[in-house]
Amino acid sequence: MDIGVLTVPLGGESRADAFEYLAGIGVETVELGVGGYPGQDHTDREALLADEDARETLRADLDEHDLRVSALATHNNPLHPDEETAVAADRELREAVELADEFEVDTVTCFSGLPAGGPNDEVPNWVTAPWPTEHAEAEAYQWEVAEDYWSDLAAHADYHGVDLAIEMHPNMLVYEPHGMLKLRELTNERVGANFDPSHLYWQGIDATEAIRVLGENDAIHHVHAKDTKVYESQSREKGVLDTTDYADSENRSWLFRSVGYGHGEAHWKDVVSTLRMVGYDGALSIEHEDALTSSREGMEKAVDLLKRARFETTPGDAYWAE
Repeated sequence: MDIGVLTVPLGGESRADAFEYLAGIGVETVELGVGGYPGQDHTDREALLADEDARETLRADLDEHDLRVSALATHNNPLHPDEETAVAADRELREAVELADEFEVDTVTCFSGLPAGGPNDEVPNWVTAPWPTEHAEAEAYQWEVAEDYWSDLAAHADYHGVDLAIEMHPNMLVYEPHGMLKLRELTNERVGANFDPSHLYWQGIDATEAIRVLGENDAIHHVHAKDTKVYESQSREKGVLDTTDYADSENRSWLFRSVGYGHGEAHWKDVVSTLRMVGYDGALSIEHEDALTSSREGMEKAVDLLKRARFETTPGDAYWAE
């Protein structure tokens, strides 16, 4: 498995400086933002689509630092009830798929999006319980919207030979493994997971069990290496559905943490081993969102731990079983 980084934390630096730094700390792949919440500081999606010279320049920058692209990233809400917002998100996603094809990148990371609770609502609605029954009815409506949209987008991705790797994220329709598999079943095999355990930890989902569930369905297209720590002194009082500002770290029930600071090295070795069990051999793309340390320190500590956790060779024959 390759050690990678989602380059968003380095968006204030030039692409050349970001690539030089990442290569210097042992990073092998980059996940490049091309729209939505990740932005596109290092990769102007429209310019790259329009100009082969721009694509060649990016290839040269990557080659100079011996880096490869694990995925293009555009996380947004193409199911938003505001038409302008949805259209912009849809355009970003479709163009990201087209750019991935042009650039011979096989994955685009994204969100499922979240519709409103009904055709006349104005804001997205994350349903977390089936009662009162209007909530169950709202969720049923949302899945109808999602099936229609994602079936078409999945066909677009299939035409271009690109996988859509959805990050299971609360406040999106797909936020846990069973929802992920449902959307995959409703569409095609281009739709799968960008497996990010950080959002699963605070929901009480076992990361390695989730890997097994998704892996047995060949539904893991990409992986984010990102940790979360649940602070029981807070969660015992108010649970984990916590709307406290992320900057108010001491009062939150949970925080995103650098790899190894929510779960120890042994756990991350288990995550890597379970990924290997289910046949995943792609990037471990570090996403830094730890409020308690700088981006550089968080990424460097994550790289250090993942270097020890990953395997660099393929398994040999099980001679001991002969």
